[in-house]
Amino acid sequence: MTEEKKEPTTPNPSQEQATEEMANQTTTSNDQPQDQKDQTTDDQFTEEVVKLEDLEEEMEYSPAEMETLTRLYNQTLDELKEGEVVTGRVLSITDNDVIVDVGFKSEGIIPKEEFDNIEELKPGDEIEVYVDELDNGEGMVALSRRRADFIKNWERLIEKYENDEVIPGTITRRIKGGMVVNLMGVDAFLPGSQIDVKPIRDFDALIGKQMNFKIVKVNRARKNIVVSSRALIEKELEGKRKEILETLEKGQVRKGIVKNITDFGVFIDLGGVDGLLHITDLSWGRVNHPSELVKLDQELEVMVLDFNENKDRISLGLKQLQPHPWDNVQDKYPVNSIVKGRVVSITDYGAFVELEKGIEGLIHISEMSWSQHIKHPSQILTVGQEVEAVVLNVEPEQKKISLGLKQLEPDPWENIEERYPVGSIHKGIVRNITQFGVFVELEEGIDGLVHISDLSWTRKIQHPSEVVKKNDEIEVKVLGINREERRIALGHKQIEPNPWDSFEEVYKEGSEVEGKISRFVDKGVVVTLPHGVDGFIPNHHIPTPKGKKPSDVYEVGAEIKAKVLEFDKENKKIVLSVVNYFRDRERKEYEEYLAKQGLPGTTVEEIIKSRPIGRTEEKKEEKKKAPEKAEKEEAEVKEEPKAEPEAAEEPKAEETKAEESAPEPEKTDDAAEEKAEAEAKEEEKKNE
Repeated sequence: MTEEKKEPTTPNPSQEQATEEMANQTTTSNDQPQDQKDQTTDDQFTEEVVKLEDLEEEMEYSPAEMETLTRLYNQTLDELKEGEVVTGRVLSITDNDVIVDVGFKSEGIIPKEEFDNIEELKPGDEIEVYVDELDNGEGMVALSRRRADFIKNWERLIEKYENDEVIPGTITRRIKGGMVVNLMGVDAFLPGSQIDVKPIRDFDALIGKQMNFKIVKVNRARKNIVVSSRALIEKELEGKRKEILETLEKGQVRKGIVKNITDFGVFIDLGGVDGLLHITDLSWGRVNHPSELVKLDQELEVMVLDFNENKDRISLGLKQLQPHPWDNVQDKYPVNSIVKGRVVSITDYGAFVELEKGIEGLIHISEMSWSQHIKHPSQILTVGQEVEAVVLNVEPEQKKISLGLKQLEPDPWENIEERYPVGSIHKGIVRNITQFGVFVELEEGIDGLVHISDLSWTRKIQHPSEVVKKNDEIEVKVLGINREERRIALGHKQIEPNPWDSFEEVYKEGSEVEGKISRFVDKGVVVTLPHGVDGFIPNHHIPTPKGKKPSDVYEVGAEIKAKVLEFDKENKKIVLSVVNYFRDRERKEYEEYLAKQGLPGTTVEEIIKSRPIGRTEEKKEEKKKAPEKAEKEEAEVKEEPKAEPEAAEEPKAEETKAEESAPEPEKTDDAAEEKAEAEAKEEEKKNE
């Protein structure tokens, strides 16, 4: 069986001519009988096995045939390269793409959204396109209309950049650090600092705005462009700036626009030249922040105050265009007149009140109230509060006005002597307690002082809180008034007669009394006696074990018996002695007292001997030892050489000095001390 060779299918209709030449060169197989052909057809349905290699060999062209075919096919195509711009013809427009013939073996495809004028585009139109890929994976050439326009416009922009031309553009969107500008279809970057000579406050308001730009930087490798509109504005202002600087003078009044506001002042654009309007030159009045008076882009008339030699630092003033508020201030605010103002500041010593812009007065804390004891002005005033005050003093040179708040009300001290005459008795409220006394409020604004010594006739008060408490109501007697210094002396004990006139008989010296221990002090014990009077027992006049203090043995509130040693009506003092009380008592009674107090058994005589020597006994001991000391010193003088007579006189001088320095007897010596003194005299006689 002989197999018939089959011709391969032509790859492209344009290659028909090559196919015909190839057909003339191809030899056909010999004719076969009809019965053999039928047999061949039948054999195709038999179980004949054909190898794949045999079929491929039959279908392949010879190298010469393939070379000829390729050469003829390529002659019909244009040469295309990726990355070049070519001219194509629109074949059709689909729902999503535009099909373009670029003279290549495959048709080109462009996304429909790359055309801004897709409605005007129709088949047959010639357009410029950019070859992106020769094969997009689907057997078609990937083309781009936008990239073709970009390359074309890029070249035009570079040409304008090299010629330093101005290019119109539209701001399309905002990005970090600036804006994006569309320049002839090419996106350029506009930095925020290159938009205008003035700070931009609202970048979003610029979107969609058409402006003129100048290209300032080009990155050809990355196809980046940086533009500026500020450069054009500065060039325009340069001429105006030169003109302003040439005519600038001090005291000149010019118009300007508020360019920027800071904490310390306002920058004013005078038309190409900036000047500073300091916060202190905005107004004659108090200004916390410049934004209180001016706004951005506001037009102002300002005065040129000063500038340096280069005229690059210009100081401006606004308040200088207005009259000074302190002119004729005495006529506007005479003394004793009532004025209105607003509290603008509060300090520890007072409050400042603004009467008008540039004029403030001080209400001192002492001029705020007749009645209240104000520790800080904020107790009655607040910032921003509208107040009335009385003008107390005006000093135009110092620019000071003293105001008073309390002068709006009558002075409660005006007729104080008539309402509170000396010797009158009144009721008051304890408002404050100090170490030295009590302040009592007689009425609102009128306080008097009760000294600690005028609280009680009988008690030895350590602190006023022992007698009264805050907010207590007490009766007081007016002892004295000083209207100039606004002081009233009051007394509480003077409500009752002086009981010490009657105490002189009740507590005469040598009388026996009974009381309760109220407190312990360093030198003794304070005892509360009948009639509420306090008596004092020195430490050496109360029985205590050796080395112990009365507070170690006795308790507050313990009852105790004693004898009066001294009664001093003038100094209101009663001195007592427990030891003297038991001196003339029976031993049994004394032992019962010791047992009751938990003291060890001892005699009164032992206690007297063991108690500290008083100043009287000390004097007697000095007298006893004086003769012995004199004899001893005299003997020493005899033994010394006669060449030194002055030294022999020294002991006498020392003796005299010792006698002079000896303490004097106490006025409060008791009967026991007198008896001890008599015994000491008898002892001296025996020794002599």
